[in-house]
This record gives sequence, C-alpha cells and structure tokens, in this order.
Amino acid sequence: MTTNKQVIEWTESQKQEMQTNLLAWYDKEKRLLPWRENKDPYRIWVSEIMLQQTQVATVIPYFHRFLEWFPTITDLAEAPEEKLLKAWEGLGYYSRVRNMQEAAQTMVEKFDGNMPNNLKDLLSLKGIGPYTAGAIASIAFDLPEPAVDGNVMRVYSRLFCIEDDIADPKSRKIFEQKVRETISHDRPGDFNQALMDLGATICTPTSPKIEIDPLKNLYESYKQGRFEDFPVKKKKVKTIPLYYVALAIKNKKNEYLLRKRPSEGLLANMWTFPLIEVTKSEYEKMVADWKNYLLDTKEPTLFDFVAESEEPLLSGVFIEQLDKAHKTVAWQKQPIGEVTHIFSHRKWHMLLAHGFVKENESVKLQENETWAKITDFDDFVFPKPQQKMVAILNNLSNI
Repeated sequence: MTTNKQVIEWTESQKQEMQTNLLAWYDKEKRLLPWRENKDPYRIWVSEIMLQQTQVATVIPYFHRFLEWFPTITDLAEAPEEKLLKAWEGLGYYSRVRNMQEAAQTMVEKFDGNMPNNLKDLLSLKGIGPYTAGAIASIAFDLPEPAVDGNVMRVYSRLFCIEDDIADPKSRKIFEQKVRETISHDRPGDFNQALMDLGATICTPTSPKIEIDPLKNLYESYKQGRFEDFPVKKKKVKTIPLYYVALAIKNKKNEYLLRKRPSEGLLANMWTFPLIEVTKSEYEKMVADWKNYLLDTKEPTLFDFVAESEEPLLSGVFIEQLDKAHKTVAWQKQPIGEVTHIFSHRKWHMLLAHGFVKENESVKLQENETWAKITDFDDFVFPKPQQKMVAILNNLSNI
C-alpha cells in the first residue's frame, strides 16, 4: 500500500449526507439490545464494560443477571467481592468488574450514587476511558462526544483513507477528531450507536457488505479501489505459552482440593485445582507418554493407578511440589484430560492429573486451600480454565 497521510477534509454537505444516511439506516436496522431500552447511564455503563473483549450474544444473559443482582450503583459499590466475581464468572478480564466497583464507590462518595453527566468527571472514574466516557456522555446525556472503538476506527479509516495504525494508542486522537467533525449534534448517542452497528454488521473486517452500506458513496477508499486496505493495523503481540499440570485430588468425602489464587495479578482471588508449572519439554514428554499409553492400552480405566514401585507417566516434578502429596495420594497412571485457554497474550496448556487420598492418609491444607464437593462448586468463583477442567470431571460419570 502506498503511504499517504494527507488528511481528507469534507464539506458541510458531505457531513450532512453522512448523518442523514447513517441515522436513517440505524432507525431501520438497529440491533434490539436490552441496554438500549432506555437512556439509564448505569445500564449503558455496565453494557459498555461487558462488551469490551466480549461478543454481544455472550454479554446479554450476563447483563440481565448483573442488573438483577446489582440494580443500582450503590448496590454495586456495596457488593461482596465473591458475589461480584461470581456475577462476572466466565466473562474473563476480571479487572473490569473490580474497576467497576471502585468507580461505583467513587460515585457514591462524590456524586450521591449517580453517574456524572460530563466528560471530565466520567474520565475521572476507575476503568472508564475515552471510549466508555464518550458512549455514556453521548447516549445517556446527549453530548456530542466521540466513542471510538475498533468498529468506528474501521469505518472512519475507510471513509477518509486514514493510514495511521489503529493499534497505536496515539492514533485514537486522529479518529476522535474526525468523529467530532462529523457527529450529529441532534442525535449524538444514536450516531455513535449507528457507527457501532455499522462496523459490526456491514463495514466488517472481512467480507464487508459495501453494496448495502448506507455510506457507500462517501468512502474515499472505495472510490480509490483500496477499500479493503483499511484499516491499517500492526501485527498482534505474540502469545506466550505456559505449561501446567493441574491436580484434581479427591478425598474420602468425595471432595476436591481447591486453591485460591493470590489477591494480585491474573485471576486474582479465584479458585482452581492446584496448578504446577512445568517446562515446555516436560509438558510435551508427558503428553507424548500419555498418547502412547492410550495407544498401547486396549482398555485404560479411570482406576488404573501407579503402583508404589512404578514410575508414573506424569513427571514426578509436579507431585513433589504438593506438600508430600506423592506419599499421601494414589495417582492414576495417565491424565484424564487436557485443557488449553488463551488469555490476552498468554496461552495456558494444562494436563489434568487425577488422584485419591490414600487410606489412613491426609493432605495438609495450606491457608489458601479448601475441600469442596462438585455439587458445591457453584459457590466458588472459577476462571474459564477451571470451568473446562470441571467439565472433564463431570463427563467422567464413574469418578
């Protein structure tokens, strides 16, 4: 692509044409979403935070439950952390909901439990950046503020042939300025939501439906035959792989050992089976041994345990790290499943090992550990990798 950073300027007539065509299309084609039922700023805020990194279809049931559990900003501010995280369980990026609670507490302290109605105060709240502040300001309070997300940047890069990298934070101001120049002052909230819908359904990253796009005649990139050259985006940051053995240890009461993660960092204060990190080579050897075992064993059973004199297929590294569990737990010869999960820039690979506490033995609990039956797992906040491992256990009916 030829680099050309000349800024394209529109006439007032072109701006009016965009507003008229876009809003007419929106009035006819807008998506019916629960947070659009009214202009309650709290509902708008909750939906916008949930929609970050998450698809609309996934968000809708979470949105309903969240508003049921925490119907007001004050309810959110006063919610116990366990209930808060449970409401968010499965959405991921848990810092979002922690920041929401901190923002709600600020609103209770400084704004009488109400959402502030100006951009400056909105931006002062934890977890509310330019996009979310612009969405709330325009939709709830009819302020002509831009709400620039990936959809909007894609539309505007194609409208104006904007060559700036949309993955570069410094580019945001360029797009915000273009939205300010073109936004409807009569219907700013609808204008921003129309852009979101257009980017999500018509002006999509691949296979855009240009023939039915209400802005077809305004795209400078289309006129130049370069429509799909935009937006410009640098390559993603490479995902870092991490390797674990997860320990599903069952006691005589049919309870499983759970470990609470630290209060800071990824998946803070959430519960998982104990996770032992191993090297890539150790992990790959365990997987290879496991697959060979399944090939060589005609009828492997869930109760095929490692004898005292045998070398386990799973590396002894993970066993040694669990407070002498290698002496108190009878381990199955092979893993009972494998789970992978991708976080923003990390990919977890996990082999699930299964074992039973031996007769007349016990596992000494650490401060951050507890025992729980599968039937009680709903009382714990689990991250997605743990939910996947629990699904494996649930599928093994004879455990």
